Amino acid sequence: GMTSVIQLEECRERIRKELDTVVDFWLRYSHDPDHGGFFNCIGRDGKVYDDLKYVWLQGRQVWMYCRLYRTVERFHKPEILEAAKAGGAFLRRFARVSGGCGGDWKCAFCLTRDGKPVKIQRTIFSECFYILAMDELSRVTGDTDMQVGIISKTFTLKTFTRSLFCLCSLQRSRPLRSLFVQSLEANQMMEQLIYWVQEDASGLGRPQLAGDAPTNNMAVPMMLLCLVHQITEGRGPDVVGKYRKLGCWCVQQILQHIQRNGTAILENVSPEGGELPGCKGRLQNPGHALEAGWFLLQFSAEQSDQVLQRTAINKYLKLPFQDGWDKKHGGLFYFLDVDKHCPTQLEWNMKLWWPHCEALIAFLMAYKQTKNPELLQRFFQVYEYTFSHFPDCQGGEWFGYLTQEGKVALDFKGGPFKGFFHVPRCLYMCESILDDLLAEKT
Repeated sequence: GMTSVIQLEECRERIRKELDTVVDFWLRYSHDPDHGGFFNCIGRDGKVYDDLKYVWLQGRQVWMYCRLYRTVERFHKPEILEAAKAGGAFLRRFARVSGGCGGDWKCAFCLTRDGKPVKIQRTIFSECFYILAMDELSRVTGDTDMQVGIISKTFTLKTFTRSLFCLCSLQRSRPLRSLFVQSLEANQMMEQLIYWVQEDASGLGRPQLAGDAPTNNMAVPMMLLCLVHQITEGRGPDVVGKYRKLGCWCVQQILQHIQRNGTAILENVSPEGGELPGCKGRLQNPGHALEAGWFLLQFSAEQSDQVLQRTAINKYLKLPFQDGWDKKHGGLFYFLDVDKHCPTQLEWNMKLWWPHCEALIAFLMAYKQTKNPELLQRFFQVYEYTFSHFPDCQGGEWFGYLTQEGKVALDFKGGPFKGFFHVPRCLYMCESILDDLLAEKT
């Protein structure tokens, strides 16, 4: 009724203002005019306390700037576009580390300020955010050549791989790489990722030890589903068709994490969808399950799949919230053990910013799709906690790490895991969903 309209309008107003503040913070403090790219380690007051550059956070920031520039009128500003382009150029020039068992497609995890590789992680996440950034950047600059998935209908990638390697080594020293090369690059990287995930992960450089049970970690299919959504959004039937099978595979892999006769979401399961022994098998991450929930809701809306929509809400929203919400202090726990053992992660009972961001998106999206008032109440519950605990009213942006009681534990605004991504993505998506809801209601 009227009360919920007024409440929704107040939320939208607060979220809008908060997004402006957050964007302003990163525009002001994170840009590196000397080397391009972005500072990630930013203190409470905006001072840079370490100048290492984390590749996945660089990719996320390029993606987020481009998305805001492209889809939100008030962010259609030259400074945002220029920052995104400079970030993209930095990534293309320095992120990839050739050689090693990853071939030419492995990205560094972390770089020095001027782009020298410091560390490689034997996972796919840096590569995924690289692709996400390149695809979104291509939509903003209007360069179809940078896009993923587009080019493969005209050229067979195999024939180009050879010339590509020569070109890339040649281009490495030249900041202005041809867009054609970029496009082949993003495509090849996507093909390589799919191969690593579905066929053979040895290229990631992780030795397969005898006692290390093969694992389906929920983050991997989630990340690929996120890429499928990005690459196919608003594109022709050929691109959509090309990635449909992969999208369905990701969904099936995510659904394997419903365990204990449908009463729990577990982070790690066996490749066959069975439960793994020990702490690893019992681990729950409520915020991550909620994020998977809205990924599944998005997919179910695209495919008009009511069954998947119900599963997403009943299993990936309601269960993690019911188990993960701290009844005493409010907020979501970071980790839980399904058998109620104490988790071994030191931060298990802390309240982190990003699970709350994911919960806001998940419950608002679920409400928009179903109009079930219980889901809106959950949204308001998370909203109240989030906005009274995380934003820094003095310095702008959000604190990321609170104690169980909700006091600030770590007061920096940016660090190795917290960049310009979860907060602005949440605010941007919630603002957009609230716009739609309020347009429907009036």
